[in-house]
Amino acid sequence: MHDLTVTPRIGLVAATAAGRRHAHTVTAAWPHARLIEGETVADALRSAWAGCDAVVAFLATGAAVRILAPLLADKRSDPAVVVVDEAARHAVALLGGHAGGGNDLTEQVGALLDARPVITTATDAVGLPGLDTLGWPVQGAVAAVSRAILDGEPVHLIADAQWPLPALPPNVHTESTDTGNTVAYRLLVTDRVVPLDDRTAVLRPPSLVVGVGASRGVPAAEVTELLHRVLAEAGLSPASLRCLASADVKADEAGILSTADAIGVPLVTWPATRLAAVDVPHPSEVVRAAVGTPSVAEAAALLGPAGQGDATLLVGKTATAMATVAVARHAPRGRLAVVGLGPGAADLRTPRAVAELRRAAVVVGLDQYLDQVRDVLRPGTRVLSSGLGAEEARARAAVAEATAGRAVALVGSGDAGVYAMASPALEYADERIDVVGVPGVTAALAAGALLGAPLGHDHAYLSLSDLHTPWEVIERRVTAAAEGDFVTLFYNPRSRARDWQLGKALGILAAHRPPDTPIGVVRNASRPGERVHLATLATLDPAVVDMYSVVVVGSSDTRLIAGRMVTPRGYRWRS
Repeated sequence: MHDLTVTPRIGLVAATAAGRRHAHTVTAAWPHARLIEGETVADALRSAWAGCDAVVAFLATGAAVRILAPLLADKRSDPAVVVVDEAARHAVALLGGHAGGGNDLTEQVGALLDARPVITTATDAVGLPGLDTLGWPVQGAVAAVSRAILDGEPVHLIADAQWPLPALPPNVHTESTDTGNTVAYRLLVTDRVVPLDDRTAVLRPPSLVVGVGASRGVPAAEVTELLHRVLAEAGLSPASLRCLASADVKADEAGILSTADAIGVPLVTWPATRLAAVDVPHPSEVVRAAVGTPSVAEAAALLGPAGQGDATLLVGKTATAMATVAVARHAPRGRLAVVGLGPGAADLRTPRAVAELRRAAVVVGLDQYLDQVRDVLRPGTRVLSSGLGAEEARARAAVAEATAGRAVALVGSGDAGVYAMASPALEYADERIDVVGVPGVTAALAAGALLGAPLGHDHAYLSLSDLHTPWEVIERRVTAAAEGDFVTLFYNPRSRARDWQLGKALGILAAHRPPDTPIGVVRNASRPGERVHLATLATLDPAVVDMYSVVVVGSSDTRLIAGRMVTPRGYRWRS
């Protein structure tokens, strides 16, 4: 399989002047793309196929099909192919949609050329997760089980642990759906070698860690042969290998590094003192004398990549003349993505945020924020919504779901780390879950863009809500911002119950800045009802401000230029 998560080699093929113009647009943006020439277009396309990870052909779809048909071998190794029409109106995912990354490449080419991406993979068309897009190896009757999921036929999900899978549709059951003589399709999630048939697909979770000890100069072939033999004898699949692990002194051991590279997993190493603290069944004083720990292979296997102590030793140390391996199974870890949705507009929501929402089985958030993203959630996603004032309950619910082993997205407006859900959630999240932070466009950034360039120099963010922070603390911070002459942004500036704090804060700033200092009030930035109001410290009426507003108070250097707030950066060349 070609990995398009790393920079791929992209070959471009064009038959006409218009196609070459589109190709030059691509090469100007992507240094890893190049135009492939040949005596004929067919020759160029064959050369791109043979020498590149992906191909973008500015040709008719029929012509590309006729040229490439004799070259097709295996979707796991064939390059992805995207076809773009003469007018660059459509970018069509022709080959390698999932396995080769063709669908993602189609989206990228479409965005670059302002062409409409055309993706016909069935699971993508209806919003279901393709079994080969989950980031884990998948084996067996993948096409048959995927078709059964699409057709609504019963599929029996059998997992040997609670792995953080994305949302699956209701016809994928965790209980047996076999009825009478009908044999249901099966989706297994396991690291064990299991018999396969034409109705069974197997997802391989990253559960296994092989600890490796070796003498200096060990041949890679010896490490590789021992590793595969041990896995085979234990009935474990190499596809579930998460990493190799060893001692720090082996971090540069060529035989171990070559084995990791050949298998396609990282090598993780630990200091001898950390390994020595792990309780193992077969310690060795000989090993302790040599490397400072009584165990390398078993201890490293149990520590794994994170050292969380949630592993079970499946195979004790097994040795050849120069190599020793041990195998441990690591328990699943829940997954919590803390996602910033941006200020409200869909086009200010990051692609990473959308990907995490579609990766989740459970999405937690404020009801009005969840309403913004329901259209991007996969069918079967469980949504836990709540109203204003339930931040702690939302944080606890998201962490509890992730701790139970599920894939969870906790959403917040703007950036989830700025006066939002990241902080309360991470106060409860412990080492049992993996946390992924997804930044978003903040309300302050959206407001600043609408006002002009008020954030061109140093600035301070302050919340005027004294529900959880005493006013004395807020007042001290406002005074510090005033004395430091920072551009000052007020979040939570004014509500019906808190109608005096903004006036008090503006009075503190007014004691340190001239009365004509510009102030910008932006309400509902990028949402329906967006409003921008300009005033000064002397003229602002706090009544125009509410909880949907961000207030931006300029520094003593901020000016209004052509109706826009500008805080000069102070570049010397402007003098």
